[in-house]
Amino acid sequence: MKVISHRGNLTGPNKKYENNPDYIIEALQEGYDVEIDVWTYENELFLGHDIAEYKISIDFLQNKKLWCHAKNLDAFEYMISKDIHCFWHENEKCVITSNGVIWCYPGIFLKNGITVMFEREEIMKKDQILGICTDYPLEYTGVEL
Repeated sequence: MKVISHRGNLTGPNKKYENNPDYIIEALQEGYDVEIDVWTYENELFLGHDIAEYKISIDFLQNKKLWCHAKNLDAFEYMISKDIHCFWHENEKCVITSNGVIWCYPGIFLKNGITVMFEREEIMKKDQILGICTDYPLEYTGVEL
């Protein structure tokens, strides 16, 4: 099962550091894929959940272990044009990422999909999911379905 760090978190939510490039790099160095929130603002790239907070370069986004959640349509269009693995959603139950992976809203478990899990939850064999995106990736590493 693939375990993806949510915004760089490894042991639980940490609003102070989430989406900080250094924090994300730490999670990548631990071997995890990482879901990040990407914005474009005035033709520049930024990370941040609610606002464009940390300026980054396109080189940062070209890491194949990043799952880039476009936070505005300009960011989505830009990342698609640069072949960056990304997705856009607001409140849909699931979407398809630019690499063809099903990305599921919390509580939605689809076969071969990635389910977002904000809380610690027991993983069920339900539909043989591909993986999870979580604030607690260390707790799920090595879990077999």
